[in-house]
Parts: sequence; C-alpha cells; structure tokens
Amino acid sequence: MTLALLTLHLRKHLKKILQRVTDFRSSGCVHAGSVLLHLSSPLPGPPPAAAPLRRAGLPRAQAPPRRRRCRPRRLAAAAHGMAATGDAFRRAQGRALSAFRHDDEYEWKGPFYFIQGADPQFGLIKSWAVGDTNNGDDEWKEEIKLTEQAVQAVNKLNPKPKFFVLCGDLIHGMPGSQWRKDQERDLKNVLKNTDQNIPLVFVSGNHDIGNAPTRETIDNYCKSWGDDYFSFWVGGVFFLVLNSQLYFDSSKCPELKQAQDVWLNEQLAVAEKHKCKHIIVFQHIPLFLREPDEDHDYFNLEKSVRQEIMEKFHKAGIKAVFSGHYHRNAGGSYRGLEMVVTSAIGCQLGEDTHGLRVVVVTDEKIVHRYYSLDELSSQGMEKELLDMLAKQI
Repeated sequence: MTLALLTLHLRKHLKKILQRVTDFRSSGCVHAGSVLLHLSSPLPGPPPAAAPLRRAGLPRAQAPPRRRRCRPRRLAAAAHGMAATGDAFRRAQGRALSAFRHDDEYEWKGPFYFIQGADPQFGLIKSWAVGDTNNGDDEWKEEIKLTEQAVQAVNKLNPKPKFFVLCGDLIHGMPGSQWRKDQERDLKNVLKNTDQNIPLVFVSGNHDIGNAPTRETIDNYCKSWGDDYFSFWVGGVFFLVLNSQLYFDSSKCPELKQAQDVWLNEQLAVAEKHKCKHIIVFQHIPLFLREPDEDHDYFNLEKSVRQEIMEKFHKAGIKAVFSGHYHRNAGGSYRGLEMVVTSAIGCQLGEDTHGLRVVVVTDEKIVHRYYSLDELSSQGMEKELLDMLAKQI
C-alpha cells in the first residue's frame, strides 16, 4: 500500500473515531478528557474489514457504555424512587426523611392529617402481668394482634393520612436483651403491611436505646430504624423528631446530646427562614404530663431541663409536642405550647384502651382525637375532623 493510500485510510478512520468521541461526550456518558488516542506509537496497517474497532481505541476497561444504556434522567428518577420507597424502616437518613422532598413541601397546601401511635412495646404485656419487667418479656402474641389491628385501621382510613408516626418504645427488650431481635423482627413483619402510600416515621424510646444510651446503642437503633433525630416538611408544616433520652440521661454520650442541641438550633433557624405554617415536635418522653412545673419522675423530664426546652420551643413558635412513654393519655400547655401525651398501642397502665391518635392540621390550628383501636377500625374518623379536612381543599 502506498503512503498516500495509507494516509487517506487513516484519516477516514480517525474521522469516524473523533465523531464517536464527540457523540459520547454530548450524550453525557463520558467526561471530556476521558478519551486518549495514543498516536505516538507506530501506526498499524488498516485492520481487516471484518474486525470491529475497539470503541475509540480505548482499553476495554475504559470503554464508555453503549449509548442506548445511557439514560441519565431515567436513572436519576429511579434513584429518587428508591430513596423514597426503599427500606420503609430506615427512611430517616442524613437527619432527613426521604419520604418527603423538602423543596416540594415548603408551601402550605391545605389541611391534612397524620396518625400518631406510641409504645407497641412487644413483650411488656406479659412481663407486666407476671411482675418481671426485666426478664418476663418472652411472649408478645397480644402485642402482635394489637399492632396488626392498628395497621389495619390506618390502612382503611379515607382519605389517607400523610404519615403514621410511632413515638418510641417499639419493643420492650432493652439493648442486650435475649428477645430483642425476635421482637424487632416480629414488629417489622406487622408494620410492613402498612399501606405503602403511608410513610412510617419512627421515634426512639428508652427501651429502644436504653435508659442511659451510649453511642453503640444509638448506632444499633439507627441501623434498624433510621436516624434517632431528624426533620421533615409536609405541606408547609415543619416536623422535628427528637431523641428525648439524650435529655433524660446523656451521661454516657454527652457529645451526642451536644450534637443534637446544635442541630436543633440550626433547624429552628431554618423554620424561621421559611416562615412555616406550624412547627410540631415528636419525642418519646413527655416534657411534662399535666403541669409544666410538676415534680420530676420516671415519666417526664427533669425540671431544669424541661424549663429550658419549653422556653426554647415557645420562642421558636412550636405549637405542639406529641409523645408517648406514659401508657396513658395526658397533657397540658405552656405559653401556647401544647404537650400531648398519647397512650399505648400495647400495654395499658391506666384506664385508657389500646389506641391511636388522629391529628388534623389546618391553617389556623392543630386538632387531635384519641380513638380506641376498635373504634377507629369500625367507625373511622368522626365527621367533625373530616369536615375540617374538606373545608379548605
């Protein structure tokens, strides 16, 4: 082959190669500079007609993907879908809840409602009955039935709630308990039947992370249920989920309490910036049960800690704090801040019945009703609450 013919042949193939590189760059499949043409090596003769070119002369490991597989928009949408609908028990990651996109939820969109439950606490009913709350939690058939009834009641509601929040003590077995993994497994087997369009929101309780939590017990909780504190927006309303055990006893992890305090201050600044319609808090341990200045005991926070938090919440304009822990219904108010204590799905320690709380959020107020599981299952929400939802839609 003459030098002229060889030069012409190489020019034709180089033109094709450069056109392929240009196509791949414009498709978004490869970055500029990712293709190297090694022209310093001796030039080969023309390849046999039947031999395919190795895509733009790249080593096999560097070859860009075929164009028909490059669908960045579709892949991005799929990735978002996985984040939103992946592990239903670990949607709280990075101090946010993947079930709701912040930029879609900053604006008020009209009234809505959510369901609050507390203390399914698999294992407590039997251990309470036998008087051994430390080692008597080797049976939880009753809690399974009650939680199944709760899930069925929530699934039947129409319109659907925005989410279903469980305010702590998901299981009874403390960290290190021999029954803990079994209780957790059985609870998840029940909760996985919740309507997929109703996101689950989890709050850590003392039985979930220990009365005096450590970094290890909190990390283990997060591996199963997602972050121990986080925030999310729904329709212009800002929700904060807090780890109240850090306010009860942080002696074994003071740095984690400090981190939550810093984060909380940042979140309250965010809420002020976006002029949210309401701010609502979820935590396991109530600030107080009935009176803001009541004495401290196992079921509320220590008075000085309580006072500091109440004042911070008041200044931030927080409307309500929803909690569990007490296994009875209770509540009170402090300077416009309502403390709502919800009884248990599981073991009752007072005169209330196993139940759930329906919480309606309107432009002007937050209204809530506690329903027994039987009542909510058979009758649903009362007309007054349904009318509130319909009024501004």
